[in-house]
Amino acid sequence: MRTPSRDARSGVPYLFLAPALLLFALFTALPIGYTIYLSLLRTKVSGLGLGKGARREIFVGLDNYAAALADGELWAGWLRVLGYGALVLGVMLGLALLFALLLDSARVRLARFSRIAIFLPYAVPGVAATLVWGFLYVPSLSPVNDLLSALGAEVNLLGAGTVTFSMANIAVWGGVGFNMLVLYTTLRAVPREYYEAARMDGATELRLALWIKIPILRPALVLTTVFSIIATVQVFTEPTTLRPLTNTISSTWSPLMKVYRDAFVTGDLYSAAATSIVIAAVSLVLSFGFLRVVKNHAFGESR
Repeated sequence: MRTPSRDARSGVPYLFLAPALLLFALFTALPIGYTIYLSLLRTKVSGLGLGKGARREIFVGLDNYAAALADGELWAGWLRVLGYGALVLGVMLGLALLFALLLDSARVRLARFSRIAIFLPYAVPGVAATLVWGFLYVPSLSPVNDLLSALGAEVNLLGAGTVTFSMANIAVWGGVGFNMLVLYTTLRAVPREYYEAARMDGATELRLALWIKIPILRPALVLTTVFSIIATVQVFTEPTTLRPLTNTISSTWSPLMKVYRDAFVTGDLYSAAATSIVIAAVSLVLSFGFLRVVKNHAFGESR
């Protein structure tokens, strides 16, 4: 029986990776490359734009990027997303951490039911969840508004001053369960002997959480924060779905909504492509910036 050569054995891992690499090339790398290509072009109209050859693509280099970076609507959208993200990240990750710690407590009751109940909103499609919450926000239909009115508080949950909080509430409701599960799974992977030893030394559940569990959760907290930052920068479902219910959400409320408007409403695919690349770059900068801050902080503590 012939033994496979060393070169043949070294090629086996690439054979197993080939399907994943092919899918990545077709559905990720190729679309990204085509988007970058479109972002460097623009349509030039000759005469009245009628007839063959009246419209043609021309290479404009970085002009579309310069226009995107100078667009006041895009920067206004970034500011709105920044406020929205501050609300979502703080509340969502805080609740996820709190629920994970409570479910991992030795005195917790109905743990399995609680896990499912907290995670279940994440399984609801974003559009369906936003529609349900949207009708709860509409003043003429909402039992929440009726309750607030009975308490003497007249609040329009889709008003200009409250719509950001309403959208943040939807994102928090849907995202807490996933992040809680990541944190809870990390805690369950820790040997129970660590906790028992701490309890024998007189540590309370609060001290266990503050001095043992939260330090253990730091890598998982970093991971969930990075994922949440990327999802927040790309917020689209909530404002787009709520927009028909109120006039306080513009078609460019978020940067990704502006991409959609430019591409499919005004038909300017080239500007939309450039703006989408800018959004991707901002997501990378924010994510790697957060990782750098965490790394520097952890290195400073270790010293």
